[in-house]
Amino acid sequence: MIIQTYPPNNFQMILIADSGSTKTNWKCTDGAGKVFSAETAGINPYYSTEEEILKEVSQARIKLLSNKIGEIYFYGAGCSTDKLKQKVSNGLRSQFQTDIIAVNTDLLGAARALFQHEPGIVCILGTGSGSCIYDGKDITYSIPSLGFILGDEGSGAYLGKLFVRDYLRGDMPGDLLKVANDELGINKEIVLKNVNQNAMPSRYLAEFSKFIYKKVDHPYMHDLVFNGFMEFINEYVIRYENYKNYKIGFIGSIADRYQDILKEVLDSKEIVLGRIDKDPIIGLVEYHLSKE
Repeated sequence: MIIQTYPPNNFQMILIADSGSTKTNWKCTDGAGKVFSAETAGINPYYSTEEEILKEVSQARIKLLSNKIGEIYFYGAGCSTDKLKQKVSNGLRSQFQTDIIAVNTDLLGAARALFQHEPGIVCILGTGSGSCIYDGKDITYSIPSLGFILGDEGSGAYLGKLFVRDYLRGDMPGDLLKVANDELGINKEIVLKNVNQNAMPSRYLAEFSKFIYKKVDHPYMHDLVFNGFMEFINEYVIRYENYKNYKIGFIGSIADRYQDILKEVLDSKEIVLGRIDKDPIIGLVEYHLSKE
């Protein structure tokens, strides 16, 4: 979906992209207040093939109606090694005629969006999760996320995993189990097929967070989210030395959707919340247009 009008053909624009495992937000700007937007499916080079990356980049180019890009800054989940970054860079270079392409982690994108040029503890709670210490310029330390199988505590995929596990085992209140039976239409075979054979299993599991949110007033669902966020704080925040001396900010749809419960967890740990943003793209545009 094109959100704004077409960019004039003579603009040499800056293209900024923020990609999670579920979706990619693309924004072009000419630096003079005009911003043009598009959305495609998520690009995660850890899971996505070169063909899948090319498809989404091509869709972005078509939706933005321009390949006249001067600079590209891409921030994404899975962009953790030079090899994976190059995989994304190759896809971008195949569609846009520019030599200025920077591919970085979603954590650095979240840091720049939340804190610009100031230090802080950066937290991601979306399809996946993670955190880092940001000094206003670079990430100085980050606790490994380990992905949805071994980690990603508090994320949409993690909450979905907890819910599906309890659902398949019948370990939830009967009234909620009945509603889930009526609305979800899943069974053990369907779930295991999607988790074990789906190209993006974390995205599949994160989809259950929508059902969790619909029923979050149920004590079971509230506790599931609360405990998931508590695990996130224990694993990704309080392990940083002097963590209470930093501002703390959150990026991601899960942090935004369940922010009341997130605040409950932070209050219980006497941690002062700085800000919560659903996604980093607006902050990233501001960062890349700043003078510093």
